[in-house]
Amino acid sequence: MYSSITQFEPLFPSQTGELEDLAREIVAASARLDGRLAPVVLEEIKKLLRLTGSYYSNLIEGHNVHPVHIERAMKNDYSSDRDKRDLQIESLIHIEVQGKIIERLRGEPETNIVSKDFLLWIHENFYEKLPESLRYVKGSSGETAFVEAGKLRERFVEVGRHLPPVPESLDAFLKRFEEVYNPAKMHGLRPIIALAAAHHRLMWIHPFLDGNGRVTRLFTDAYFTKIGLGGYGLWNVSRGLARRRDDYRAFLASADFERENDLDGRGNLSDRTLTEFCQFFLEICLDQAEYMNNLLALDKFLERLEKYVALRNAGLIVGEKGQSLPPLHPRTAEVLKALAIKGEMPRGEVSQIIQMSERTGRNVLKELLDEGLVLSRSEKGAVRLGFPAAAAGHWFPDLYPNESRG
Repeated sequence: MYSSITQFEPLFPSQTGELEDLAREIVAASARLDGRLAPVVLEEIKKLLRLTGSYYSNLIEGHNVHPVHIERAMKNDYSSDRDKRDLQIESLIHIEVQGKIIERLRGEPETNIVSKDFLLWIHENFYEKLPESLRYVKGSSGETAFVEAGKLRERFVEVGRHLPPVPESLDAFLKRFEEVYNPAKMHGLRPIIALAAAHHRLMWIHPFLDGNGRVTRLFTDAYFTKIGLGGYGLWNVSRGLARRRDDYRAFLASADFERENDLDGRGNLSDRTLTEFCQFFLEICLDQAEYMNNLLALDKFLERLEKYVALRNAGLIVGEKGQSLPPLHPRTAEVLKALAIKGEMPRGEVSQIIQMSERTGRNVLKELLDEGLVLSRSEKGAVRLGFPAAAAGHWFPDLYPNESRG
């Protein structure tokens, strides 16, 4: 029997003391990230984090496309296997939507990110270009249905043991969602706690036939951006959720529970389990912010750049065909470290850093540009540090699994 519930209270945990402590730590840890490296370097890292965010968000759904293969697709190098190609396209779409969200919030700061229209916009932008093979879902009785982009579901669904609201009530639930979770109406730490609760309650509503998890995680990115959390974009909650996928699903499911007794809040749903989900979610956020703080500590980052070059030159880093990657100039590490510190520098400085002729400097720079280890906006313009997926897996240990083959 499908749910006839017309409300989903509580929408905010009744006891917030520990949650406020976590939110306060998240704000502090995230803010520290902005000063870790040169701004132009941090911008390139944010681009890398969008790629990894796509990888982890889709991994939660069981779609595994390694960042190296996502990056290949960004260069129009797709797998010959149709299923793998479709998953590459899905990952690119996710990255594109992340970018569109940032652009929209920058260009239209008045955007109401908790509105039904904005959620439909996210879903539409994600699904409108999705390969047809990924736009069909199976119902509980085995029938398949086509997922229309940017449209609320018009049929009953089951999510494990949870029976989401009937289609006719979705507008009312989304209106209530908007009323409660609008960050423009909150102050202090409350928006961060509200986001944790909203993350679950949006999944509980399950407004779309498919794509609810990815829309909710993209909405989470939008929310953090909207409230101006300093440093967000240099960490991404999807990585933490994916690494604890079973716990994530378990906490989502337990927060679906109905009120247990008179001590469990005053709504129809459990206040205790919502609070537990919010604590889990915020602990994941804090863990990811602290993880990136550790990775971006300048002295440690410079050491990893130097180690990468040493491993390359010792033949210990393997390429896609199972062969050792070619060695780099012995002083390449000094170039990479200088870019990490300065952010950008004129091309002519490369020869000075490696203490060789201008011709040798140009050859070394070309090698770095060809591999994407160094980037430039023009043929003669200044250069900056690049973060190709194959190398970034070594520069940022455990950011994602190392995989340069296949």
